[in-house]
Amino acid sequence: MENFMSIALIAMLSLAAAIPQRVQRPIVVSPGDQIPILRQEQEVNFDGSYKYSYETGNGITAEEQGYLKNPGSQAEAQVAAGFFSYTSPEGIPIRLTYNADEEGFVPQGDHLPTPPPIPPAIQKALAYLATAPPQVDQPRPQPFGRG
Repeated sequence: MENFMSIALIAMLSLAAAIPQRVQRPIVVSPGDQIPILRQEQEVNFDGSYKYSYETGNGITAEEQGYLKNPGSQAEAQVAAGFFSYTSPEGIPIRLTYNADEEGFVPQGDHLPTPPPIPPAIQKALAYLATAPPQVDQPRPQPFGRG
């Protein structure tokens, strides 16, 4: 019986150790707590390029770098790319990467919602429309009594 109990205990411990531990414990911060900055770097250059990064004592990290695209022209635009990460209150690690330029802000992260797939019939219609020749505007017939 003692041998059976030992084997059962070892089996239970092995099973518990094999379960993936995906949830991290969030660091609990109360209002008024001071969170230390563990690391901070920043660089700003004369050409408008820059980069910064930091890490805080409560597990937040962030990095970004950017530059001025097409300086002095009509197409001048600020470009930036970076990421930030933290642990949600539910204990889930969050990491968001992003790019931003004249086309807009494009975030990416496993936690972000994604649109449903396009149904095959709609995809086929869109593919056809993309290859169809452009339509020439035809004059519309006027209703009776107008014109």
